[in-house]
Amino acid sequence: MNNYYEQGPIRPPSEAKSLLIRVTRNCPWNKCAFCHTYRGSKFELRNAEDVKKDIQAMKDITDEIIGLSWKLGEGGQVNRNVLRRIYNNRDFYDDCIYSMAVWLYFGGENVFLQDANSLILKTADLLSILDFLKEKFPRVKRITSYCRSHTAARKTFADFEQLRKAGLSRIHIGMESGCDEVLSFINKGVTADDHIKAGLNVKQAGIELSEYVIPGLGGEKWTRQHALDTAKVINAIEPDFLRLRTLHVVPGTVLDELMKKGEFNPLSDDDILREIKLFIEKLDIQGTYLASDHILNLLEELEGNFPEAKPKIIASIEKYLNMSEEDRQIFRLGRRSGTLRKLDDLEDRDAYLKLKSIVDSYAQQGQNLDEDIIKIMNNFI
Repeated sequence: MNNYYEQGPIRPPSEAKSLLIRVTRNCPWNKCAFCHTYRGSKFELRNAEDVKKDIQAMKDITDEIIGLSWKLGEGGQVNRNVLRRIYNNRDFYDDCIYSMAVWLYFGGENVFLQDANSLILKTADLLSILDFLKEKFPRVKRITSYCRSHTAARKTFADFEQLRKAGLSRIHIGMESGCDEVLSFINKGVTADDHIKAGLNVKQAGIELSEYVIPGLGGEKWTRQHALDTAKVINAIEPDFLRLRTLHVVPGTVLDELMKKGEFNPLSDDDILREIKLFIEKLDIQGTYLASDHILNLLEELEGNFPEAKPKIIASIEKYLNMSEEDRQIFRLGRRSGTLRKLDDLEDRDAYLKLKSIVDSYAQQGQNLDEDIIKIMNNFI
């Protein structure tokens, strides 16, 4: 097999089991101060016919994989035996084929349209791509995409309704903040009103909406306003999903340069959690699921349906903030190193004592633990 299809560099964590179909290349804005993903890359719209060729290649690969399954006596099922056979023949089976096999292994039902703002494509072209995708893969149940608020605010209700009927079921929007001062500072290219209009456009068309916010993005200067204004925007939209993406200043970004100049002062982990607590307290939403599904978030347990989960989420933050300074350091080290996931994991005595010995060693030698934790986090991006 020598079929090839193009894939972009990123997708949301929630789309880990999705087939990635590249509709555009890179980001049409590419000016956000905190982002480095597409830096130095040119934005391009892919021709709909080229995207269809990729989808056809995916279908051809699928047919080959299912044929292999039959030859192996697996009855067309893509199971571990089929994956093992493909993986162990890497000279013959390339990454595209293995990716398709993994997608089929996980059910072959979810698709994510790449890259950063696929809905900037003309609606007619998107509809053509979606129709072709559903023709080739009729078992697909969920199709999702990133979209900028700037684009979603300018699409019409008719556009979104047509896309929903063609199969687009969820849109991911990087809101980042609902505070106009913060949005201007990070050069997001949108306002809070744009976010609200965009979100309501998506919701009113019956498409699921996943909004992303970045705790800590306002730094010390705007931490309170960032929390309050972002809560106001979320309350106005009531997205289906609200996802936290804690700020980590990535080396080489504009925000990193501003930090070095003293024009941006980042918050500590503890202050970011205080900001999140204020944000959560001000949320007045129904039917939204809050997810803390990223390694940059210190507390993974901040999740659940609103309003029911609100007291539990606030209690988790307070539990952390009420711990001793040493235990907070131990947990931060454990979380960032991958040893711990949730606060309850501190009850693992062996893990706790190992982490404590490291924290104690740093203190005895006068070394800065925070600096090394930041180095660890640089590897997450």
